[in-house]
Amino acid sequence: MTAPIDPTRTAAWAELTELHETIVPDLRGWFDADPDRARRYSLPLADLHVDLSKNLVTDEVLAALVRLAEQTGVAERYSAMLEGAHLNTSEDRAVLHTALRRPASASPALEVDGQDVDADVHDVLDRLSAFADRVRSGEWIGVTGKKVTHVVNIGIGGSDLGPVMVYEALKPYADAGIQARFVSNIDPTDMAQKTADLDPETTLFIVASKTFTTLETLTNARLARDWLWSGLTESGAIAGDDASRTDAVAHHFVAVSTALDKVAEFGIDTDNAFGFWDWVGGRYSVDSAIGLSLAITLGPDAFRDLLAGFHSVDEHVRTTPLDRNVPVLMGLLNVWYNNFFGAQSHAVLPYAQQLSRFPAYLQQLTMESNGKSVRWDGSPVTTDTGEVFWGEPGTNGQHAFYQLIHQGTRLIPADFIAFVNPAYALRDGDKDVHALFLANFLAQTKALAFGKPAAEVEAEGTTGALVAARTFAGNRPTTSIFAPALTPQVLGQLIALYEHITFTQGTIWGINSFDQWGVELGKQLAMQIAPAIDGDASAIDAQDASTKALLAYYAANRK
Repeated sequence: MTAPIDPTRTAAWAELTELHETIVPDLRGWFDADPDRARRYSLPLADLHVDLSKNLVTDEVLAALVRLAEQTGVAERYSAMLEGAHLNTSEDRAVLHTALRRPASASPALEVDGQDVDADVHDVLDRLSAFADRVRSGEWIGVTGKKVTHVVNIGIGGSDLGPVMVYEALKPYADAGIQARFVSNIDPTDMAQKTADLDPETTLFIVASKTFTTLETLTNARLARDWLWSGLTESGAIAGDDASRTDAVAHHFVAVSTALDKVAEFGIDTDNAFGFWDWVGGRYSVDSAIGLSLAITLGPDAFRDLLAGFHSVDEHVRTTPLDRNVPVLMGLLNVWYNNFFGAQSHAVLPYAQQLSRFPAYLQQLTMESNGKSVRWDGSPVTTDTGEVFWGEPGTNGQHAFYQLIHQGTRLIPADFIAFVNPAYALRDGDKDVHALFLANFLAQTKALAFGKPAAEVEAEGTTGALVAARTFAGNRPTTSIFAPALTPQVLGQLIALYEHITFTQGTIWGINSFDQWGVELGKQLAMQIAPAIDGDASAIDAQDASTKALLAYYAANRK
């Protein structure tokens, strides 16, 4: 792998530095001077309509940003990723989440490290689809012969955030009478509450852990197994001996893992284990077998439509010139705000309750990927990297944190996402409630862009100190993303859009967006501290003064 290019030493970076110093953002003036700005700065991305016109850019800025992408090799690195190059240098792995959504007929065939990637991917996808059909049809039954009514996905990180986000987003497509729940937190409250009203006879657990060693997931899997055994035994459904317990697990547990020996040791039939590969990072895995809960609840056809949505964006990035390439341009805009305006956070504001978990999903995708201070060759980064991604759906956010975005001292770029047609078309008397909802979507980006000058405030009769309080500076950048409806394909497009935004930024900064060593130290220390929680004197003595004091507090107050 070639050494990363230092973006700050490129001609484009120098040009952008000068532009930032000389351009005074004036969205009102820019729109007045260019009535065609909205059309020129709006671009199609599969089913998405993306309006970049309310960003703090001119034609000169956009051209310089595109040159930055060219001079840092964004297109070349994307091609290398698609071909299976080991972009994950710290783990010496290919990065092939895009292969998970390649059509079976894709040409040329993809072979990486001697592996027929297309054949392997579609073998798992076909097995997953067939299993989902068995559960949905009632062919797969629990130990007492009853049909599955609830699927509980046990995972954490990418094995949880992706599936739960997609399930909530596409719940209107759940047509088989099967509901999904998701357990991730090692806090026992999570498992207790998610299973409290379930019937063990009609519940299917999916244990999602590539290595089948993830502490939180395996702890929760054992808790779920104990819950199953206890419930079935108390109801008289099973005798409670080892043989009946083993039979119960075989009927009520499946796995998403490649560690078949550990899967079998847990008691799960390895015929019901669905694998994925080391070139699929957890935060990029929702379109792999990690999506088993989605294939069951939404159906294999909807799951394949989701994959098709991903692939359409992959193809857009691969084939579209950089100056019209939507994910690349949005990634460049993030670099513009992060590195030249000093923006430290980025809001994602979906005007769709179904996307309530989308900002949380993006937090892992973006911050675990680009929260790095070294480049892929181990050298220090030469710029700030990463932003805090956050957000809430719809008008909920307006009544919570929009004040900071509108009138705070920090620049917070924001992406607004909305859909023309709602999943549920409700009316309040003669008023279309969704139309009112979308009026808020449109109003917020208008207010952020154009603000409200003091002269307008005074013209309304406001005087004194209240004039300043009611003045809005405007020039707060936003991107508007519109789509006809939130379908499986459109959701796949949205996820892939942000995957490639993240990729673009990581490439420009020269970092490896596909490892996550930052999560490891705390996990290692937790294993060292666990014996101290149980009162092990030597483990307590090994701790620092603060940790010892907190352990003492715990011991004194634990009932």
